[in-house]
Amino acid sequence: MNGWNGTILHIDLSKKIHHFEHLDSEIYKTWIGGKGLAGYYLHPHIMRSWDDPEMPVIFMAGPLVGTASPTSGRMCIMSRSPLTGTVGDCSVGGSLGTELKKAGLDGIIITGKSDHLSGIEITDKSVAIRDADDFAGMKTGPLYERLKRNGAVAVVGPAAENNVLFSSIMVDDSYAAGRNGIGLVFAAKNLKYLTVKGSGHVAVHDSEGLKRAREDIFRLIASSPVLFGEQGIAYYGTGALYDLMDSRRMMPTANFKRTHFDMASRMNAAAYKEKYAPKRAGCKGCHILCKKVGQEGDHIPEFETMSHFSALLENEDIEVVTRANALCNEMGMDTISAAATLACFSEISGERLSGYRILSLLEEIGQGEGMGRELGQGSYRYAVSKGRSELSFSVKKQELPAYDPRGAYGMALAYATSTRGGCHLRAYPISHEILRKPVATDRFSFAGKARIIKIEEDLNAVVDSLTACKFVFFASSLEEYARAFTTVTGVETTAQDLLKIGERIYYNERIMNAQNGFTSKDDDLPPRFFEEAGSSGTDIEVKPLNREEFLQVRANYYKIRGLDENGVPKEEKAAELGLKWEQP
Repeated sequence: MNGWNGTILHIDLSKKIHHFEHLDSEIYKTWIGGKGLAGYYLHPHIMRSWDDPEMPVIFMAGPLVGTASPTSGRMCIMSRSPLTGTVGDCSVGGSLGTELKKAGLDGIIITGKSDHLSGIEITDKSVAIRDADDFAGMKTGPLYERLKRNGAVAVVGPAAENNVLFSSIMVDDSYAAGRNGIGLVFAAKNLKYLTVKGSGHVAVHDSEGLKRAREDIFRLIASSPVLFGEQGIAYYGTGALYDLMDSRRMMPTANFKRTHFDMASRMNAAAYKEKYAPKRAGCKGCHILCKKVGQEGDHIPEFETMSHFSALLENEDIEVVTRANALCNEMGMDTISAAATLACFSEISGERLSGYRILSLLEEIGQGEGMGRELGQGSYRYAVSKGRSELSFSVKKQELPAYDPRGAYGMALAYATSTRGGCHLRAYPISHEILRKPVATDRFSFAGKARIIKIEEDLNAVVDSLTACKFVFFASSLEEYARAFTTVTGVETTAQDLLKIGERIYYNERIMNAQNGFTSKDDDLPPRFFEEAGSSGTDIEVKPLNREEFLQVRANYYKIRGLDENGVPKEEKAAELGLKWEQP
């Protein structure tokens, strides 16, 4: 094979054994790799509880990983989410995907449960299960320093050991596999870490053709103002979006009560640049380098973290945001869910959280102490316990990121239909509604959004399967990446071919969620968005969402996606995509 190594490593922690599976090429062609292939392996287990020893944690790289294809350093980690009960997955950067491919593997599937705290160390195709009892309770940073000589490193922190439902797996110290609580599934197996080191290389079908495809992608990236403009992501990181979201009156503020933050100009990316003088860093195989690291080693927060630990909590101290980001990473927990849960707590309790209080509560959550035991279950469960479920700003129990849907109607639909709960990365309508790429759409209209969101979900399923970075698609398209895929694998493929595979991958996720009882009742938004206006101003009026229009566009989406009126997959559509599904 080219691009693919053809080998999946299976590890059973209960029996302390492993074996290598050699896949038929047709399975790769059907599922690509990354997210697609991970979903193929998760499907038979999806009705198990997340803490069932036989529930797998799946690490899967795509065919472009480890090659010269641009932004090819990412990989997918997937299991069933403890937070939502849905398919749980994330695309994560760092060097793990690259080292996996260099070790001759396309993926690792971990099942079982160790009888004591353990770690897995892989060097090429040598696999060792180590005692990790000495690492119990250790934060992610010190543990990474102990393990980094072993290659790429994935670890969980105290949060996962203390049953925090939004625990992350931290890769190479600062790359978070966050959101769905995958770190907790890792910890439920008595697994503290995984290291991978490879010495091989990935075979490529047509290296000269890949070079040409790479140059085309680079050329498009270089001409993108969103990526390489003076105010672009390459220079300011994802924090470049901070001022833009606030000026568009869609920055979630005070637990989504408002959509404008008065102190935004003092908390933006330029303020971080002045305070920390950061240098550029990023994933393996990427030249955009959107991560920013200060002169003293401080990791500058990503946009969603930057926004939620300031505006959402009405915090005006930039150092508190940076420390909160570092603390979440050290504890191994998702920053978006952590901040949103604190905001929910703040509104329910009536307590305006000081910087000290924010940081102390984060410490309590990570350590499973005091109020942290309740807040570690996420905003939805906490709000329900207080009889105020409407104050959890979540979808399918997952907290919403830093884009208020009253200011971008495509985002409202994308939140609702996301298969992993409230998420901006299943589709990313901010691209066309705010950044105007590839074409501008009316952000205060649902017109045409059902088809757009469906196509974007299919597209992003492909991106997470190849795997590549979604930022590149502000400039490039599947046309360029289809050429890269063809030159790497030797499988002649068009953009439309890839998009059809993306549709299969996403429909497979809808089937898995339906098997666990998810229907249209779960594809919905919190009531405040329909009942209260946002913060109008500067000639921008932010109205409540129209409930009837939302339900109509959701119904349109179901029709276009091939679902029934309850959002449940249809047997005939599943068969068309080569999937099996029988409605209960």
